[in-house]
Amino acid sequence: MLTAIAALTVRRARLVLALAAALVAVMAVVGTGAFGKLLGGGFDDPDSPSTRAERLIEDRFGGERDLVFLVSPQESGVSLTSPAVAERGQAIADGLRHDPTVTDVVSYWDAKSPGLASRDADSALIAAHIKGDDEQRGDRAKELADTYAGDEDGVEVLAGGQAAAGNDITDQVGKDLALAELIAVPLTLLLLVLAFGSVVAALLPLAVGLIAVLGTFAELSVLGSLTDVSVFSINLTTALGLGLGIDYALLLVSRFREQLAAGDEVPDAVVHTVRTAGRTIVFSAATVAAALSALLVFPMYFLRSFAYAGIGVVVVAVLAALFVVPPLLALLGHRVNKGKLPWAHTVRGADGPLWGRIAGAVMRRPALTALPVLAVLLFVASPLLGASFGTPDERVLPESASSRKVAEAVQQDFPGDDTGSVQIVTDHSAGRAELTSYATELSRLPGVERVDASPGTYQRGTATPPGPQNAALSRPGADRLVVLTSTEPMSDAAQNLIKDIRAVPAPQGTEPLVGGDDARLVDSKDSIADRLPLALGLITITTFVLLYLFTGSVIQPLRALLLNAVSLTASVGAMVWIFQDGHLSSWLGFTPMPLDTSMTVLLFCVAFGLSMDYEVFVTSRMKELHDAGEDARTTVTAGLTRTGRMVTMAAGLLAVSFFAFGTSEVTFLQMFGLGTGLAIVIDAVAVRAILVPAAMRVLGRGAWYAPGVLRRLHERVGVSESVGEEVGAEGRRVSRV
Repeated sequence: MLTAIAALTVRRARLVLALAAALVAVMAVVGTGAFGKLLGGGFDDPDSPSTRAERLIEDRFGGERDLVFLVSPQESGVSLTSPAVAERGQAIADGLRHDPTVTDVVSYWDAKSPGLASRDADSALIAAHIKGDDEQRGDRAKELADTYAGDEDGVEVLAGGQAAAGNDITDQVGKDLALAELIAVPLTLLLLVLAFGSVVAALLPLAVGLIAVLGTFAELSVLGSLTDVSVFSINLTTALGLGLGIDYALLLVSRFREQLAAGDEVPDAVVHTVRTAGRTIVFSAATVAAALSALLVFPMYFLRSFAYAGIGVVVVAVLAALFVVPPLLALLGHRVNKGKLPWAHTVRGADGPLWGRIAGAVMRRPALTALPVLAVLLFVASPLLGASFGTPDERVLPESASSRKVAEAVQQDFPGDDTGSVQIVTDHSAGRAELTSYATELSRLPGVERVDASPGTYQRGTATPPGPQNAALSRPGADRLVVLTSTEPMSDAAQNLIKDIRAVPAPQGTEPLVGGDDARLVDSKDSIADRLPLALGLITITTFVLLYLFTGSVIQPLRALLLNAVSLTASVGAMVWIFQDGHLSSWLGFTPMPLDTSMTVLLFCVAFGLSMDYEVFVTSRMKELHDAGEDARTTVTAGLTRTGRMVTMAAGLLAVSFFAFGTSEVTFLQMFGLGTGLAIVIDAVAVRAILVPAAMRVLGRGAWYAPGVLRRLHERVGVSESVGEEVGAEGRRVSRV
């Protein structure tokens, strides 16, 4: 099939390019609509108890309060009841009550509730709920913040709450993405020019990367019309699209230049390039897609969206590499080396003798060279033993963000505020006696400060009569309880308290659903943990099968999986040391906190897929040499000589795309970018250069072992490069079109 594609692109080069250009134009037009269809949020399991509680509260009680205005006099000594402050607060509350998109408005200036004033009475709260889905709430929160927040007449108003925080995160990610692209694209082009020594050769991989990005934007636009797709998938699209597109085109261009240097005619060089390097690209893409497809097993559309984007990037990058690069090479021919730099003669060849020498040294002393590297990687991975995981909150934003300032003020200065409380809702009405008993039992739990329910308010088992606010906690067919706690939000104690609350016997005939931020964290972690074994199993099995089909060996897949596990644990361990323990927090400008659970899973899947990408790159040349009858030492040293430099270039270019996200001001995006970039570097340097040669030396010829039945199966279903080739008089492979 690859030979047929190559022959087509050589014979009909201009026609293929014209059709590709038309398709790219369509993708660009369709892709521009993606940004208006993608959603924020998506971190929660839609079937979890906390999400069901949120929906039930929305249906029966008007929703949880997710918009908060913090009102403060700018001058010290000015009271909350002064005319300027009171008028401003009352105007905001009245405006919210007359807004059809807003419900459940409470204001200090209406209720004079102590819980809505700070300890020092120097600031007060107005809280409300915004109707709609995540995107609608975020957009409306921004509009309301623009309307009511700001400094005016000596009064400062800040907007916060869950809806405002979500909008702030989305806005900040958009700004960070633009900055990352501004850094990555020019730097990538510069590195390509330096690597190839030719401007023309450097532009080909960059063109494929841009096509991959445009094509995936078009795919996300279509999917965004059919299902929920996270806006954060844009980040993976740009980084992975540029990276993989460049990787695949880099492999083709390098192989083509190698064939020209060996004396092939241009058509023969194109066909041979597509058949050999194209085969490597197809298998490499399959391993990346397999790793990313495991994200589809998770119920959060945040994670599934990265599977949509990642698989789309891989497919478009492969198609662009196979149908755009070959006709361009056929038309350019030797002109691919045009625009040479003064030192072009030093970088033109694809071989990297240094990598061959390193591999030779490792194979002479495998234990002496590999064991120290392995020890260092395991040491870097050791912080994983103390890892803790969470979900994004306002702390992922810079300290200057309005929603973060509000959240910190509420947590520190408003002990009676219930906007961050545990929310309990029953799916059926409970009798007064049963509800009283249930609330009393909840109030006795360690860490519970107060329980508000329709029969009254309960503290440490003692009830006080209900007030006007308690009556709003009962509806026909449902009851609601608000549990204020003394635990730190998102802490282990807070999560344990959620489990204790859920363990309290429910009122007869009801199923209490526990919601709130801490409950969402518990459910998110449980949901990911439940499906993680399935995801890991799918990754392992599909990777093993693909590498077996590629190599014909059952040992090579096992060796690859083991070494990849070492590099991945080291990368995630480093992220625990940096982002959880906070060792680089002052330099990178973030607040130390538990690793985001979803982003850690994403980092693992993406880094695993990219690691297998380079595994296939290196193993493809080793297999060629092994199939040609070379001994184990020559197979490794010559294989790395021919691929080491190219793999290093590809890894460096891809790492740049991810490291650019280290400039982000959103913590989980920083973690993902730096973690993935570090995983790529570790894999390209420590694993490919040191651990792979050492493992191959230890395994010897056994590295290519397969039981007889599997060897015969591979002969029937495996993919070989021998079809369509013959050996010329000088021993050089010559392609037949």
